[in-house]
Amino acid sequence: MSPTTQHDVKDLALAPSGKRRIAWADRQMPVLSAIRSRFEKERPLDGIRVSACLHVTSETANLAITLKAGGADVVLCASNPLSTQDDVAASLCEDYGIPVFAIKGEDTETFYRHIQAACDHHPQLTMDDGADVISVLHTSRKDQLSEVIAGTEETTTGVIRLHALEAQGDLGFPVIAVNEALTKHLFDNRYGTGQSAIDGVIRATNILFAGLKVVVSGYGWCGRGVAMRAKGQGAHVIVTEVDPLRALEAVMDGFELLPMDEAAPLGNIFITATGDKHVLRREHFERMKDGAVLANAGHFNVEIDIPALESLAVSHTEARPFVEGYELPDGRIIYLLADGRLINLSAAEGHPASVMDMSFANQALSAEHAVANADKLEKRVYTVPEAIDKEIARLKLEALGHRIDTLSDEQTHYLASWDEGT
Repeated sequence: MSPTTQHDVKDLALAPSGKRRIAWADRQMPVLSAIRSRFEKERPLDGIRVSACLHVTSETANLAITLKAGGADVVLCASNPLSTQDDVAASLCEDYGIPVFAIKGEDTETFYRHIQAACDHHPQLTMDDGADVISVLHTSRKDQLSEVIAGTEETTTGVIRLHALEAQGDLGFPVIAVNEALTKHLFDNRYGTGQSAIDGVIRATNILFAGLKVVVSGYGWCGRGVAMRAKGQGAHVIVTEVDPLRALEAVMDGFELLPMDEAAPLGNIFITATGDKHVLRREHFERMKDGAVLANAGHFNVEIDIPALESLAVSHTEARPFVEGYELPDGRIIYLLADGRLINLSAAEGHPASVMDMSFANQALSAEHAVANADKLEKRVYTVPEAIDKEIARLKLEALGHRIDTLSDEQTHYLASWDEGT
């Protein structure tokens, strides 16, 4: 296949390495592979223009290849300035003819220029991880809204933004909240983020978790996973929460629960996973111990109030790649990882492919569902249809070599009736 001429990646010469990485991930993504085989025959997305703003990784590459196999005309840009795997981006352009606009470490101006390039594709389907393409279409490119059949959203932060748009009555097209699928948030958010966020902290710092106090802010599915994995590494885990039900669950799961004001002077490592703004802020930095490490597992780099940390510091230096030390007036140093950006993709490789297999299967099947039902969908946020969720779980179990029971006719009748009891 001849290389595409429309792209902006670091270096096309990196393509051979990226192609090997894509192939390695594909071996661990059997559900998506099965969907791709069907898509090649049925072409459910034939001629549909797709603009995807996702983390440009080997797993995402396999999603893009699957969409193209289904007939889609795909363009990909990055959803985070630090999450791109440059060799994968090069291979998608060179080996698969999929235009990519993404460079690891790109500045803010380039990042948004790349999102604009994805919008230049005049998408009929959008795929977001943080609702950036959707935001551009709803602000500076409202004239394109009528061209869009539907969108999908991958992450909690993006879904929050979409529900806000919907509540205001301003959502311009239907969006399927892939993040809300059980086969996404129960597995990707918990097991994927749990493992990859800890992996990112360890790769950046080479810190031993055993014996340390790790403060996990937020006990949603991502926070649950991080807390569980930190505990498995031997850390004493402290959870902070604002929701009483989640806080109670953290206590029942055996974790210490404290307000952040009380946790701040105790923690050695702080990991935010809330999807909110300024979870760690000035009054917390002022109370932290010397050597405290700050990392963010949420989508945007606003969970840690970086401007406040910078204003407190008398100097800051790079201690290691992705580790910036901020020295406070009293000599204490607080270490910020990966500029407060998504730690698992900035300092490591993101989620394992076997987890993303289910998340991206949801993306592919949701895209198919949106196109097939375009005339029925309203301008609101939808959850992934239960039938898709269960089919992905079934395919995953089958790929892993596991089997489940089926209901007998008698059991099916019993569950559907009301008149039989003790």
